[in-house]
Amino acid sequence: MTVDSKEISQEKLDHYLALTSKARAKATPIHGAGSEESKQLSILMRMADDYSSDAIFFKDNGDFVRAFGAINYAHAWIDAAVKLGLLDGHGDDELFTLP
Repeated sequence: MTVDSKEISQEKLDHYLALTSKARAKATPIHGAGSEESKQLSILMRMADDYSSDAIFFKDNGDFVRAFGAINYAHAWIDAAVKLGLLDGHGDDELFTLP
């Protein structure tokens, strides 16, 4: 079976949805609740969660292109929080761009 790199299959989309969900679950806050860093992290994670929710909405409505874009944005917000030292990626260089 050949894979068409010009199409976003449900299988490919589901892979990226799962990957982002795994990243969201694995990364943990570095700074204590109430700190300025914690407040900043909250903003980034809200963006990640909103984009993840959008991705699921688009997928459920058959719009795989927008779903794929949204889930990649979601993962980027999580990755940015790791890169900025707000989340601990626990050394996982497959899920995150580590500092």
